[in-house]
Amino acid sequence: MPSVSVRLSEDEKTELESVADLLEEDRSTTIRKALREGLADLRVRHAVEQYQSGDVGIAEAARLANVSVGEWLTIARDRNLTVQLTREDIEREVETAREL
Repeated sequence: MPSVSVRLSEDEKTELESVADLLEEDRSTTIRKALREGLADLRVRHAVEQYQSGDVGIAEAARLANVSVGEWLTIARDRNLTVQLTREDIEREVETAREL
């Protein structure tokens, strides 16, 4: 497994140790878990922004978020996302979904 170094402020180190203690795990495990969850959240946030602006459709937003189209639809519903789609947009989405 590759190694990555990062510099933390004292506050960040204290928070890391606090969360590791709370979860009863070592710091490395907590860092990996936080990174994995944080990266997933960043992907979803980016996909939401792109989708809301109308720059991407359903299938592309799902790809950006690294989730299935079904999972994306759940995310979109949970966040009350709406985008005005034309008939052509919907047909393109259906075609893209078929290709997946």
